[in-house]
Amino acid sequence: MFGILSKGGHKIKGTVVLMPKNVLDFNAITSIGSGGVAGTVGGILGGVTNAVGGVIDAATAFLGSNVSMQLISATQSDGGKGKVGKEAYLNSHLPNLPTLGARQEAFSIYFEWDTNFGTPGAFYIKNFRTDEFFLVSVTLEDVPNRGTIYFVCNSWVYNFRSYQKNRIFFVNDTYLPSQTPPALVKYREEELETLRGDGTGRRKECDRIYDYDVYNDLGNPDGGDPRQILGGSSNFPYPSRVRTGRDKTRKDPNSEKRGEVYVPRDENFGHLKSSDFLTYGIKSLSQNVLPLLKSAIFDLRVTSSEFDSFDDVRSLFEGGIKLPTDILSQISPLPILKEIFRTDGENVLQFPPPHVIRVSKSAWMTDDEFAREMIAGVNPNVIRRLQEFPPKSTLDPTIYGDQTSTITKEQLEINTGGIAVDEAISTNRLFILDYHDAYMPYLTRINNLPTAKAYATRTILFLKDDGFLKPLVIELSKPHPGGDNLGAVSKVVLPAIDGVESVIWLLAKAHVIVNDSGYHQLISHWLNTHAVVEPFAIATNRHLSVLHPIYKLLYPHYRDTININGQARQSLINAGGIIEQTFLPGKYSIELSSVVYKNWVFTDQALPADLVKRGLAVEDPSAPHGLRLLIEDYPYAVDGLEIWDAIKSWVQEYVSLYYPTDAAVKQDTELQAWWKEVVEKGHGDLKDKPWWPKMETTEDLIKSCSIIIWTASALHAAVNFGQYPYGGYIVNRPTLSRRFIPEPGTQEYDEMVKNPQKAYLKTITPKYETLIDLSVIEILSRHASDEVYLGERDNPNWTTDSKALQAFKKFGTKLAEVEGKITARNNDPSLKSRYWPVELPYTLLLRSSEEGMTFRGIPNSISI
Repeated sequence: MFGILSKGGHKIKGTVVLMPKNVLDFNAITSIGSGGVAGTVGGILGGVTNAVGGVIDAATAFLGSNVSMQLISATQSDGGKGKVGKEAYLNSHLPNLPTLGARQEAFSIYFEWDTNFGTPGAFYIKNFRTDEFFLVSVTLEDVPNRGTIYFVCNSWVYNFRSYQKNRIFFVNDTYLPSQTPPALVKYREEELETLRGDGTGRRKECDRIYDYDVYNDLGNPDGGDPRQILGGSSNFPYPSRVRTGRDKTRKDPNSEKRGEVYVPRDENFGHLKSSDFLTYGIKSLSQNVLPLLKSAIFDLRVTSSEFDSFDDVRSLFEGGIKLPTDILSQISPLPILKEIFRTDGENVLQFPPPHVIRVSKSAWMTDDEFAREMIAGVNPNVIRRLQEFPPKSTLDPTIYGDQTSTITKEQLEINTGGIAVDEAISTNRLFILDYHDAYMPYLTRINNLPTAKAYATRTILFLKDDGFLKPLVIELSKPHPGGDNLGAVSKVVLPAIDGVESVIWLLAKAHVIVNDSGYHQLISHWLNTHAVVEPFAIATNRHLSVLHPIYKLLYPHYRDTININGQARQSLINAGGIIEQTFLPGKYSIELSSVVYKNWVFTDQALPADLVKRGLAVEDPSAPHGLRLLIEDYPYAVDGLEIWDAIKSWVQEYVSLYYPTDAAVKQDTELQAWWKEVVEKGHGDLKDKPWWPKMETTEDLIKSCSIIIWTASALHAAVNFGQYPYGGYIVNRPTLSRRFIPEPGTQEYDEMVKNPQKAYLKTITPKYETLIDLSVIEILSRHASDEVYLGERDNPNWTTDSKALQAFKKFGTKLAEVEGKITARNNDPSLKSRYWPVELPYTLLLRSSEEGMTFRGIPNSISI
């Protein structure tokens, strides 16, 4: 039907799908300049109006000679490279193509072809327009000896003068480097050279260069607010980030000036993705809304800056906070912020009720829920089995003195039902949530911050006969007042159900959760998912061609990660940013995560290895997944092992298609360069660690890819999308502690006895910081409408390999089966840790989700 004979040969018809840059480009409308919030709102509303009537105009503007393409042969060479065909130009507009997505436009194009050209394997494209456009895909039809050829592009194309070399796109075939058609070899190598750049100069918006740098852009030395540079040293090691190349600060030549963060252009989708509503919502929140709220609260135009009671906290969801008209008028027109704050045209800031109190308003206070959230909450991968008593420290005693726990066996045995500590340890019934060593080195500095007063905590729990955990004791430690080198000063708090002792126990639990909240956000979430994945994304783009099978395997799991990490450096983890304002370590937050990174082990990120390392499982060939869990009702582990096995089975089947032997792995030049750079540059501060896989066997490759995918998908989902459901009620997951537990004979002690709720609220996160925290974690807990979930791809033509497609379909089917199993477990009343006592089932590892805050869903990548 589409073969059209012409002079001297044949014409091949192509369909080009693209999206023109238009006024809805988020990069333009969310830049807050002198116009402030109102100017931004006007830009948004004006943009929507213009876009409605401008679709045909935008399409028409591409007609004529604005965009040209040239096919490149994969089978016929000219001078050592694939033959380049004649230039062709976009032809007629195809507005009614049924496969088009939102805001996509399609055009026809005709290429001259003859038998001496061979089969197309790539194409050049030139944009002669001033504005860039987003090239979605190109499809060639009725290609002689081939049929239909797909090019999945998903890339911004700027004016041709922006590039030193022509923009090239490759067919969706899959080739190892040694199997690449000879005509495409040079093109493949040249494209990777382009993506690597030369390591110099400041990156421009149109650049597609992936390079490495340290975290030297968090502080503002010239403004008197420096931060420790992270990365490039043994004292403060850190994963690498994408290099921007901005000017250095005047006071510190090793630090970069703050400003817009460079993101390789194809990592920043701009107006194409609804998830950018979420990403830029954080930016607008940080730069505009929060200062307004702070002004309102501290000018006392809103009620007191303190919560008066738990009912007062719940009023955030049940009635809201009345805001002055002038402030609300600057917030409510922003679409994402209006949805978050539920203003609905009234002068009220109201949040949605967090899941943890939707059924019961008080179950969060129980010891059962306190323990349950350690294995089924938002931070379920820190608790470990207690294997020695008393718990010891790994801190250097020459610097920190004796940090051994002061908990006694007698204190533990009060609530073990007559079971001795030694017996409880030998029968695997004692567990510990231990934040002592993570916080103690920073505690003196943290407690010198204006409002922080904190302990380093240890919590020991007992596994009851019914399989539920029971807290036995909390140890609260501070550095010795005579100096850190003199060891810790500790107090031990035991459970109590009434009287002043019950208030002290509740406060002790709050201090534990403040430790947990900070560790969760800085380590479990930011460091162990966001930060550690970025170097893999950089190296993959620098050394694995789009034709490479491992590129095709991993690329979906990097979607938006570099972008969201760049936004985090601007608004979340920067000096004075949201994390420093709302979490205990304050200005030492990211520096603390660097100290923890010293002990990061790539291979331990595999879920089975993590469970064994923490003593939560032992290897048992007869058990499911080859592991026997020592807490059988451990929702994160039970569900996670099923997801892990599905991922590893998929990776194993896929890898075996291309690497039949270990020799094939060792002989893959791109793969070896990729892994060498991951280790030596991406995670270069840990490059000498012996645990890195050598990448010499198929098992090395399967394990490494499985860990990357698990970390970017299921692990991130488990520690991210429950943030608001659990933490939206700040008394359940406070992020700050502002005073120590009062001592008898003090005014604070008398107030605590008289009004326990007031004492609790004066200890934890105050009102303004709560509003910041809730605003941010509600955004972070949401899914975008165009999210792509584990076992899915955004384009069915991501490869032409039918065996790979078949294996991927099997992967999706397996994940659907796992969803069914998880749902069945959540409906099993004998598995109490899944829902009791707050009646909140563990759904964070259900693969699929709708848009919004659903408390479920595993996206392919760290996209928020």
